[in-house]
Amino acid sequence: MDDRRRMRFLPLTTWSANGPSVGGRLLAAVCAMALAAPLAAQDQDVPPTLEELIPDSAVEKPEAWADRGAEGEDLPDEAVVDPDTPMADPPGLDLAWPEDIELPPLDDPEETEEVEFADLEIAGPQVAFTDAEVVEISEDLVLGFPQREPPFGGQIDFIDRFEALSTIEELDSDEENIALLSARAREDEELLENLLRVYGYYDGRIIRSIGSRAAGEEQASERPIVRFDIIPGERYRFGAVDLGALSTAPDAAELRAAFEIQSGDFLQSDKIIEEQLDLDIALGETGYPFAEIDAPELLIDHAREEGDLTLPVRPNGKYVFGDVVSSDPDFLSSRHLDTIARFEPGDVYQRSLELDLRRAVTATGLVSSVAITPREVTPPSGGQPGVVDIDVALEQAELRTIAGAIGYGSEEGFRIQASWEHRNFFPPEGMLRVRGIAGTQEQLAGITVRKNNFGGRDRILNIDAYASTIDSPAFEARTAALVATYERISTLLFQKPLSWSIGGELVATQERPPATGDVVQPRETYFIAAVPAYAQIDTTDDLLDPSEGFRLSGRLSPEVSRNRGVQSFYLRGRADASYYQELREGFVIAGRGAYGSIVGTDLQNIAPSRRYYAGGGGSVRGYGFREIGPRDELGEPSGGRSVVELGLEARIRTGFMDGAVAVVPFIDAGSVSTSTVPDFSEIKIGAGIGVRYYTGFGPIRVDVGVPLNPEEGDAPVALYVSLGQAF
Repeated sequence: MDDRRRMRFLPLTTWSANGPSVGGRLLAAVCAMALAAPLAAQDQDVPPTLEELIPDSAVEKPEAWADRGAEGEDLPDEAVVDPDTPMADPPGLDLAWPEDIELPPLDDPEETEEVEFADLEIAGPQVAFTDAEVVEISEDLVLGFPQREPPFGGQIDFIDRFEALSTIEELDSDEENIALLSARAREDEELLENLLRVYGYYDGRIIRSIGSRAAGEEQASERPIVRFDIIPGERYRFGAVDLGALSTAPDAAELRAAFEIQSGDFLQSDKIIEEQLDLDIALGETGYPFAEIDAPELLIDHAREEGDLTLPVRPNGKYVFGDVVSSDPDFLSSRHLDTIARFEPGDVYQRSLELDLRRAVTATGLVSSVAITPREVTPPSGGQPGVVDIDVALEQAELRTIAGAIGYGSEEGFRIQASWEHRNFFPPEGMLRVRGIAGTQEQLAGITVRKNNFGGRDRILNIDAYASTIDSPAFEARTAALVATYERISTLLFQKPLSWSIGGELVATQERPPATGDVVQPRETYFIAAVPAYAQIDTTDDLLDPSEGFRLSGRLSPEVSRNRGVQSFYLRGRADASYYQELREGFVIAGRGAYGSIVGTDLQNIAPSRRYYAGGGGSVRGYGFREIGPRDELGEPSGGRSVVELGLEARIRTGFMDGAVAVVPFIDAGSVSTSTVPDFSEIKIGAGIGVRYYTGFGPIRVDVGVPLNPEEGDAPVALYVSLGQAF
């Protein structure tokens, strides 16, 4: 029989308190038999196996066989050892065993009448996860705030900043998978830890979890959710605040008040940057052109839960303005630059006035680069401030420019305008410009002399001489004029809350109504002298594309006119107002109104070019230029002595081309009367829609309007293309 098939497994049990169990006794008997076998068996060729040593009786009745000895005798009972039996000497131990040592009895401890236990206050925040405030940032991202005490200061701002920077928030749903979400979650966890430190929580903890099944749900949702439980802990405070040598400044108290961080304030690291900037501005605006501020250092002490702030400040003396010094006096003299500057020698130095001078020099258009540097002339001494001159380093720009523009209106036709100018033909800042217009309704040639910063900052002297012909639906005119104005108006670099101008005009013009068929009326000659004045209040936020504020302007022009031997005196006046309100981001409502009147003489004594008309891209869209108003016996517009206009439009940004395109629905209305006060007997209304394409230099406007109550001869659709808004 195969040995492997004869293998038998005997039941074995463990050792018990009463002695060996059946298995133990069986094992002992086997071992005894093995030991009792003759030593000669070791010399046999084939040693006996364990199975050969176990008789069949042991297999059939293992318990009875185990109770017998190796030779078939019963095993003796276990001997009971007397605990008082002397222990034999351990071998190899020569040291005498201590036998007669008497140990003193142990004293009983005194009974304590009352036992007091110390009350242990467990430090740390009070946290309740079950009642945690939960803020859902997105479908994939949730923030939990389990900390109840102390409250989380700055929590709302903290959430807003995290939402703006979160990488999970930027994750598209199409890109979602567990691996990508987990990677983003690790990044967001690091972001939260950094934000906690920004707000002064240096012992905060973030617990991140990603799951797709909420408690109570049997099936997991398709979208996994990342949750961060935020335990900010205690918020640290500012400890010592060291501002270096700031106390040595004459204005130390005012400057220290500008740095609004005190010991004991809650710690917020970005507030350090804000207050450093405020202190730098305060130094620059109170006479310290050479002040220096090194990088701040914040030392966190976890034992005190405070941060010690060190901001090395060196005021380096207080100064007043001296002279303005030009590096190129033949081009722009120091005297002229001193006129441009908004400060006088002896005024306390202000960095903002230094920067303003730089912008003003740039606005002249004469320089390609400008650098302004304060230079010490007299150091501070004896409690008196020092003096600094302002050095202006200039590099001349290209002074000659050729410019052009093209416009089109379906009712006005084409208009091409070109000019050549030399911006410093009469130094300093004396410009000479030659210009021309070629258009469907207007042709012009003119020459202009312009002096910028003439007699003061931002004051301009203009002298313009031109000759023109106009062939419009309202009149035909051949005009020669000389116009001079002295003004202070807004520019792209300096939008002014108050603009004004005053001037004089000398005009000689031959005018007549437009030819109708074969009927051509004779021309009438008018000689006109006028003293126009203009003023505007502007509170808007942008010159070309306002979204907030209003504009209110008025024009008055006393005029004398001589025609057919009749001399007439009259006053032309007009008021314009516009208002702009942004209802939400990218949605602006704009409205305008205008009223004009001419008083002092009859309509026939006023040249047609000086009368009021309405219609066109800047008036009532949907109608032709100057085509709204009273008409003569031939049906042509003849103009009036009063006008009223209204306009309303919505400027709605779209998502096209990164938000550069807007749609503009609009409605306009206007009326012109022969009386000095509008009688509103006939009001023309136009409506339509426009498109704006926003560029770096302003919006390009395309408007399509239709007349809602047209007359015979009015086109069904009008198109307007120009730069800038309609109003």
